[in-house]
Amino acid sequence: MPYALRRPLLALLLALVTLCTGCAAARGDTPTPLDDPEKKELAMRLVSSAENSSLDWRAQYRYIEDIGDGRGYTAGIIGFCTGCGDLLKVVERYAAARPEGNVLAPFLPALRDVRGSDSHEGLGTPFTKAWQRAADRDAAFRAAQDEERDRGYFDPAVDTAKADGLGALGQFVYYDAYVMHGSGDTPGSTGFRTIREQALKKAGSPAKGGDETAYLRAFLDVRVAAMRREPAHRDTSRVDTAQRVFLDAGNLDLEPPLRWKVYGESYRVDKS
Repeated sequence: MPYALRRPLLALLLALVTLCTGCAAARGDTPTPLDDPEKKELAMRLVSSAENSSLDWRAQYRYIEDIGDGRGYTAGIIGFCTGCGDLLKVVERYAAARPEGNVLAPFLPALRDVRGSDSHEGLGTPFTKAWQRAADRDAAFRAAQDEERDRGYFDPAVDTAKADGLGALGQFVYYDAYVMHGSGDTPGSTGFRTIREQALKKAGSPAKGGDETAYLRAFLDVRVAAMRREPAHRDTSRVDTAQRVFLDAGNLDLEPPLRWKVYGESYRVDKS
């Protein structure tokens, strides 16, 4: 090609590259997923506002009480339950990591016995004090909670949301549903899998060509209906005045600043 023709062509190519770069900048970088460290920290704070009425989720490692929901003791950073059996998994994980000097290991037989019930048999005050002592003194116990949270709740929720084509908000919506409802149905409650299946019947996921906002509205509608059927979860503010607020604002990437309410309490997270 003659040089005289190459110069205009090169100039045109350079202009196109510059234009494309400008368009990318205007759109912003690739949306950050929920398993990015900063986004994950935000997710933990959002869940803590609903589970513990506090943004300080790390202060909840020592939390333990019976909240009267028929699931025995609720404890730790996402409300592991003795009745559900996930609290047992935390203590088993901790016992494997700390085979000696483990103040919770003696309660393993009782924890296995009370699965599926609200019983405190073999637990009581000695157990709740041991839980708090382990949380206050042993990083291995706090790590056991983190690992069980990720294995049983955070990772499968985020992986499923990504497969459904959802951004960070949708990934959080799935995670919060996992925390409250568990993965599958149990007597008297509806689990995440059923909620998702029902939502997919109402609206297509983005991965199937559906609109992301419309699908998330359908998912939240189904979840609220499931919550209202459970006496312990009839307050739906963690959806209605939190997740729906973010969705209505079009904040599919779950980017701060965020303002929301749970159980009448107001929270905010500003840009870092």
